[in-house]
Amino acid sequence: AAVETVDACLGRVIDAIRSKGGVALVTADHGNAESMIDSDGKTPFTAHTTTSVPFIVVADGLHGVRDGGGLADVAPTLLQLIRVEAPEEWTGRSLLVY
Repeated sequence: AAVETVDACLGRVIDAIRSKGGVALVTADHGNAESMIDSDGKTPFTAHTTTSVPFIVVADGLHGVRDGGGLADVAPTLLQLIRVEAPEEWTGRSLLVY
């Protein structure tokens, strides 16, 4: 029931954003909720896992986001959304596919 509730509420938020001509971005943390405690049962497990992290962008005219993105690609993506060119020295590139 919790997933359905979050899904319904997120849908309402996205609908409100789109009704104002805005852009919605949804992402998450590493995705390692199943292993937040180390095997000793006491120590926090803080290493990153290989679990994919969702990055969803809802915008008019957008066809999707490209596969294989990483954390370095988030800032260039945000800059493209506000029509600002990313600095040359940045290694990331926008995830947006128009």
